[in-house]
Formats: sequence, structure tokens, C-alpha cells
Amino acid sequence: MDSPLSILSLSAVAIAGAAVTFPKLQARLALSRAKHRSLTGHSKMSKMVARLVPHYEFDIGEFFRSDGAPADVAAQRQDAFFRLAGLYQARYAKGRQMTAEAAEHISDLQFTETYRVPFQYSRLVREHLSASAFVQSSSGVTVTDVDGNVSYDLTGSYGVNIFGNDFYKECIEASEKRAHALGPVLGPYHPVITDNVRRLCEISGLEEVSFHMSGTEAVMQAVRLARYHTKRTHLVRFAGAYHGWWGDVQPGVGNPVSPHETYTLADMSERTLHVLRTRKDIACVLVNPLQALHPNANAPGDSALVDSSRKGSFDRAAYGNWLKQLREVCTERGIVLIFDEVFVGFRLAAGGAQEYFGVRADMVTYGKSLAGGLPVGVVCGRKELMRRFRDDRPADVCFARGTFNSHPYVMTAMDEFLSRLASPNFNSIYNGLDETWNKRAAVLNEKLTAANLPVRVSNISSIWMVQYTEPSRYNWMLQYYLRAEGLALSWVGTGRLIFSLNYTDADFSEVADRFVAASEKMKRDGWWWHDASQTNKTIKRRILREILNKRFGRV
Repeated sequence: MDSPLSILSLSAVAIAGAAVTFPKLQARLALSRAKHRSLTGHSKMSKMVARLVPHYEFDIGEFFRSDGAPADVAAQRQDAFFRLAGLYQARYAKGRQMTAEAAEHISDLQFTETYRVPFQYSRLVREHLSASAFVQSSSGVTVTDVDGNVSYDLTGSYGVNIFGNDFYKECIEASEKRAHALGPVLGPYHPVITDNVRRLCEISGLEEVSFHMSGTEAVMQAVRLARYHTKRTHLVRFAGAYHGWWGDVQPGVGNPVSPHETYTLADMSERTLHVLRTRKDIACVLVNPLQALHPNANAPGDSALVDSSRKGSFDRAAYGNWLKQLREVCTERGIVLIFDEVFVGFRLAAGGAQEYFGVRADMVTYGKSLAGGLPVGVVCGRKELMRRFRDDRPADVCFARGTFNSHPYVMTAMDEFLSRLASPNFNSIYNGLDETWNKRAAVLNEKLTAANLPVRVSNISSIWMVQYTEPSRYNWMLQYYLRAEGLALSWVGTGRLIFSLNYTDADFSEVADRFVAASEKMKRDGWWWHDASQTNKTIKRRILREILNKRFGRV
């Protein structure tokens, strides 16, 4: 029989164990509560769900009535689809042939062509509505493809094109002349780099600069330096935010390996602030200011546009206040606050998102437009965070190199860009910028409302996204009507409309008229039919039934 002493000893051990374990359980629970309550915030679950979704596709009959539309509406859609297909075949004959041939050997093109629309519809769309992936010239706010079709450019070159293609042509042409004497000599610096560093420090308000070959590389180095100097392991990113395609910042679908030192938390959440205040393993917090348009939601692409639940809205004051709270907590806890401005760059203000929101980061990454249209990545940071070695530990270094870092042609193009940006006359482009683009968005929304169309736009300055007001499985079709009206889109379709700042009121008016015309044609062709019982929830349930029937072999 156990003695009272041994029982007390065991009890003491149990209590001590609970005392040690309980705070860990509390911390773990707090972390779980800070994650966004969706697949966007739970990377492991999203990968598991992705593996469970089987491939299936609609045949010619199911394709046009996958929402339960009556036979006459399905026939109306089918006629419209093949009428549009005929237009595409005639208009993009050369470009379609070139695209098909190139896709045989370019894996990137195979991916983008396949994932323009939800996978159930992809095969028929690729066969009949394939457009040209090739353009041969640009002028003003338009691009001309290899078939000679002129379209208004709403691609923004994925964020690169802020000031207009002609502006970047001038930067590149001037830079080539200035770098020609040195040529592509790598290793030594071109003298112009001193001016670039000075201007970047002035713009960022930070003390040191590191050059890289892409925005992705810049973010990688910023995170690595933060870990090196804080001697902590984990980074915090926010649900839905994009920071490049490298492993630590892309948990979930798309990354074969699960990052174990990444916390994906909810944007604009008090629970997230609690985690930052209480955990001791967080080295840095990554912020992509573009998330202000759609907090906690993935970058919107038409391949995931299965219903009409996609929404966007921008509240500058609210998001700015959130960033101020992050700044305070990071300062209090010694966490490195990193602004990833690779995408928004100098689009919102000459001083970037730091100036626009009135918040200073510890490190800032730039890319895309900074080099006057040429590839680049830059990290700006506080002096003590940018140091790659320790004076008292000579073998303890934080390594980063790149063959094409500080390429002479890139550096001279960057100087051309920054020189123009610093010019008072050029800088005036930012005067009333938000008012201009907010008014334009409001004008288009008024036109859409007046025409009784179930489409609206939301925006953060000149970066727009399209959303829908009535339940539908066919919203992704709008991108093909828009292209037919001469509006050039990126492969993500209506997920991102990116205007360059050289759009005049007359240019925009033409774009708005074409947008409305495309929407009217789509409505007339029956794609937005729905009965009173259809909601976004019933659409998702229908898709779930399709998946389960396919997975378990039901007819």
C-alpha cells in the first residue's frame, strides 16, 4: 500500500507538471485562436483539403447548366459561348497558334492557361476561348498583340507599370546608354549606385541598403537577417498575404513542404496582437500593404471564382490604425516589422506605404518598378539589422549573394527612375491620387448600378478588383467578354485590374464604357441567370456534392 508520503510526492510532481504544461497549452490555444477561421489561415488543413478534391470536368451538356439552369437558358449560354469562341478564333488566330506551340515547352504557360477558370470548366475553355499570350508593342495606355489588336492595358505588368510603359521605355533607353561603357561587368559597382543608395535611404527613412535580383529574394534576405539578429526562429505572416513563392512565406497549397517556423495569423485582430505580445519565438512580422483591400483573403483570381462571395473594401484609416498597433507591439517585444512593398512599391505615394499609412517599419523590401522596368529586389533596413556578421564571432555570418545583384544596367535604370521620382514636377502626379481613382471607381459602379448589372469594383488607389452582387457559378466568364471588348487582363482575369497612373479621364471613360458593354453582353447571354433559391451557400453545397459523388464513384 502506498504511503501518504509517496502519494503526496506523486501529487506534487503532477501539480508541478501541470504548472509547466498549462502555460504551454494556453500559448498554443492563443496561437490557434489568432489564426483566421478559414482554409486561408490554416495551411495544413488547406493542403489536406486540396489533396482530397478529385478532378472532374463538365461535358458539353453539364457545362452550361451546372447551376441548375433550365434548358432554354443553357441553350442560350451555349450559343453565346460558341459565338464568342468564333470571335476569338478570328481575332487571335496568329497569337493562339503561337500560344499553343509555346505551351508545349513552357511550363509556366501550361499552368496559367489551365488555371484561368475553375477546373471543372477548364478543358472546354482552353479549347475554345484561348487568347493570345503574345503582345508586340505598347503605346500610352494600350498594348498591341501579334494579330494587331489594340487593347487598353489593365494588367499593370503585375504591379511593375506604375507610370506608363512609355515612361519605362525612356528609363531603359537612357540607362543602356549610361551603362554601355562598362557593360555587364559584375562584381564591381557602377558609380551610379551611390546616388541610388542615398535616395533609397531618404525614401525609406532607413540607414542601409542591400541589392538583390527579385522581390522574392529581397524578402528572403530580410527575414533571414531578422532571424539572425533576434536569435529567434519564427516569422508571422497574415492570412492571404503574398510575399513571393519561397517556402517559409507560402504555407499551404502550392508548397510541397510545410514550413514549421511560420505562423499564419489573422489580419486586424486583437488575438494576433496578444500572440505577438506573449510569444518569445517570433523574429519578425511581414506586412503586404495590398492586403488592406481584402484582409485575410487570398489574392483574387478567377480560377477560384466558384460563387459570388469574393469581396473587397478599403478603409485607409482602419488599416493604418492596425499598422500602428503592430508597430507598437513589435517595438515593445523586439520583433522586426517588415513592410513588403514589392507590389505596391511607389504606387500609393512617393515614399511608399510607409508614407501613405504614416507608419515606419524596421525593414522595407522593394522590387518590380524600382529599376525603371528591369528586374530588381532591394532591402532597406536599420543599420543594426542589416549587418551580416558579428564583430565578436567572426565565423558567425548571415550569408546572401547573387550573381546579378547590382547589375550595371539595372542600377542605371534605377537611377533614371529615382531621378524622375524626385523631380517636383513629376512628383505632382501623387497630388489628389486617391481622390482621382476613388472617383473613377465610383463612376464605374454608378454605371453598373444604373444598368442593373450584378458587378461592382473595389479599389486601393489604382489597384482594383471585381466583385459580384448576385450568386452565380459563371462570374469567371466576364474576363472573356472584357477581352473581347479590347481590355487586356493578366492571367488572373478580373482578380486584379491594375491601372498605370498615366490614364487620362478620357482613357478611363473609354475603359468604363467597354466594361459596362461587356457586362451587358454577359447578362444578355444568360450567364447571370439564377432562381430565388440560389445563394452562395447553395452553390458551394452543390459543388461539395459533385466532389463527393466523384470521389465515391456515384453517378
